[in-house]
Amino acid sequence: MLTLALALGVAAGPAFAQGGLGPRPPKPEPKPAPKPEPKPAPKPRPPSKPTLGQVFGEDLGDGARIELVYITPGSFAMGSPTGDDDDKTVHGVTLTRPFLIGRYEVTQAQWTAVMGSNPSYFTGDPTMPVENVTFNDIQAFLSKLNGQTEGGWRLPTEAEWEYACRAGTMGEYAGELVPMAWFDANSDETTHPVGGKKPNAWGLYDMHGNVWEFCSDWFGPYSADPQTDPTGPESGSERVYRGGSWNFFSRLCRSSFRDAYAQDVKFNDLGFRLVKDVR
Repeated sequence: MLTLALALGVAAGPAFAQGGLGPRPPKPEPKPAPKPEPKPAPKPRPPSKPTLGQVFGEDLGDGARIELVYITPGSFAMGSPTGDDDDKTVHGVTLTRPFLIGRYEVTQAQWTAVMGSNPSYFTGDPTMPVENVTFNDIQAFLSKLNGQTEGGWRLPTEAEWEYACRAGTMGEYAGELVPMAWFDANSDETTHPVGGKKPNAWGLYDMHGNVWEFCSDWFGPYSADPQTDPTGPESGSERVYRGGSWNFFSRLCRSSFRDAYAQDVKFNDLGFRLVKDVR
């Protein structure tokens, strides 16, 4: 028995040394962690859509820059029931296309940057509106400006002008007149730098007063029928101007007031505002 026990002890020695369970199996190789699935590339976001009143800018050269306000399509009542013969026929107008309109009247600095000279009667501050220009002069300015840039510059239609001037209002003015306009009662018989008064609700300055503003339409009587994107008569002898000026009384600053001049007429109270088509 002793011999057998010793024999067993010798033979079993290594097993007892490892707990009596025999040699341990080798550890399994660790499995490689699964590679994460590649995430799909994020889809490019579409450019944000401009909003009503959003301001854009474009350089004209020589340090001159024009700021433009984005105007969304919409409908409004054009004219005034208490207006004069030329504007008292109230009619519905729908504008189906957005457009950009000058935040300010075109300044002497902007005109000079494009045309190389300043025709204005009132000078001394390049941020005063350009005046003393004819409708034909303005067409030459637009032609040159469109040639120097990507194009799309023009005058507003009469309907676009009134829609932008009203800025959602329905009264005679787009707000309280004195804080918004330079006219005969407060102008000291001169033009003033653009943007010196309060803007309308869409961020446009001097839509009332400072200088009259040419529109692209030929002058003609209104129709009482609803209209979509009107551009005025096909022909005529005079072009519409709007907005009032530094040397006329408040009633002529009304949102709906309209009058007209021949294309070769110029005065020191007559300027314009740019529109640019949205592409």
